Amino acid sequence: MEIPSKVSIYCPLLDAKGTPAKLMSIGKDGYYHLEVSVKGNVHTVFAPIQHTALLFSEPEPQLEQDFEIER
Repeated sequence: MEIPSKVSIYCPLLDAKGTPAKLMSIGKDGYYHLEVSVKGNVHTVFAPIQHTALLFSEPEPQLEQDFEIER
C-alpha cells in the first residue's frame, strides 16, 4: 500500500458509501487523513479508523504461480 493512494470510503458517520477520495496519511491518533472532492472543490476529511472502511482503487499485484515462501 502506498500513500497517497486513491480509495473509496465507507463511513456511516459521514454518510459515505463508496465516496472517491485520496488517502493522504494514517494518523497515530486514530484518524485517516483523506482528501475528498465536493462540488469541484477538494476538502480535507479526518475519518475515524474504527468507523471507516477503505477500498483501494489499485488491486494488489499478482504473485507468480511458481513463487514459494519458505517457512
